[in-house]
Amino acid sequence: MSPYKLVFGKACHLPVELEHKAYWAIKRLNLDLDAAGEKRLLQLNELEEFRSQSYENAKLYKEKTKQWFFPGKLKSRWSGPFKIAQIYPFGAVELEDEKSGRKFKVNGQRIKHYFGGEVDRQQEAMPLHDG
Repeated sequence: MSPYKLVFGKACHLPVELEHKAYWAIKRLNLDLDAAGEKRLLQLNELEEFRSQSYENAKLYKEKTKQWFFPGKLKSRWSGPFKIAQIYPFGAVELEDEKSGRKFKVNGQRIKHYFGGEVDRQQEAMPLHDG
């Protein structure tokens, strides 16, 4: 049943010239199913390629904007061995970077032993006592 018959309740009668052109167009579009399938596969492959390119472009864009807008804000401060400068009550610890002399406070539970590289073992040791 055609859409015309569904809407108007009667069959659509076209002039012979238009009927022939419509039949020719329908026949040409639906004739080669194998070619239509290959064309659809090519379209899907192109779509997948565009998707992967857009993913790569978005990844590069994020990296560049992160460098532009957050040059040092998100940089980790944990980049080497630190010396404990002072221990505060309730677990706070002040660390000192020996290279720059910069001091900052951290939670004492986040501190880990440093096992890499050369460490000067001749420094003064201070035992910690509960008291």
